[in-house]
Amino acid sequence: MFDRLFGRGGERPAADPYALPVPRRQKNGMYTLRALGDTRVLALVEAAGAGDWGAVKAALAPFDLGRDHQVLGELADLDGVQNWIGRAVEEDKEHRATALLISGARHITWGWEARTSARAVDVTQEQWRVFHERLHIAEEQLLEAAELRPEWVTPWRRLLTSGRGMSLGPAVNETRLDAALRRDPLDLETHVEWVSQLQPRWGGEPGEALAYAREAFAAAPDGHRLGCVIAMAHIEDWVESDRKNCLISPAIQDELLESAERSILHPAYVRRPGWQHDFNMFAMALSLASERLVLPRVFRELQGAYTTWPWRYMAKPEEMYARARRNA
Repeated sequence: MFDRLFGRGGERPAADPYALPVPRRQKNGMYTLRALGDTRVLALVEAAGAGDWGAVKAALAPFDLGRDHQVLGELADLDGVQNWIGRAVEEDKEHRATALLISGARHITWGWEARTSARAVDVTQEQWRVFHERLHIAEEQLLEAAELRPEWVTPWRRLLTSGRGMSLGPAVNETRLDAALRRDPLDLETHVEWVSQLQPRWGGEPGEALAYAREAFAAAPDGHRLGCVIAMAHIEDWVESDRKNCLISPAIQDELLESAERSILHPAYVRRPGWQHDFNMFAMALSLASERLVLPRVFRELQGAYTTWPWRYMAKPEEMYARARRNA
């Protein structure tokens, strides 16, 4: 086990021909990951930023947007997509499902931008109106995309997010969860979304999310990125807790270590575009647990790459990443 933990007895992953050059690091040795660290994703983001639907379709060729949540997320998070994607939905009948998927995902993110991260009691009536208006559009578009392309999993995962925002209730959201997992029982993003849904702040019971995460990961083969669901379940527990040292226990440290070893640090783990997001999830969880065996290896593999998720759960995310990296 320790040979694998400390990088002995295995070869480093082969160089990625599509990897973006690492930008100039900040003084603390870190940098923010851009476009999933991939030149092809960067071309996609630049095409979307220019509102060039033809170039977007060409740049999407290497990817399966119906299954790749991270690539879809790059488009959903890009301001301005909402200004032109509607034309693609109406005019490009051949690629209508893809346009609907992108537009629906963008409207969810755009809706939350209007709502802001403020507590519900602090959200104005106008913010609520815009939030629900945009989520309603997202719901219609994603449901149509799912109907047009019944094999896709990404619309169902996004519908879980909009369903929670619109308070559609357990029956609707459980139906959507089942729809996603029928298409991919080991889909990480769907399981992570449900871990959030099971938190007490959304009506779940304490311990329910972690139990769910353990059951999900138990079904995964060695080297599968689904191990990240364990890291996120512990991070969510930390968010819910009044005790900020709640993860500092030998049992939690051992579980996180073993999960990392069986997933992101396993020789069978595949480094796809955006693999740094997986490592950041474990980096945050391991740091909160004050784990000291595997955490240095995780940060060493990241080589300073920082992703806003899930560190944005903290008040000063970049500062906390840098501190955790320095103390590892």
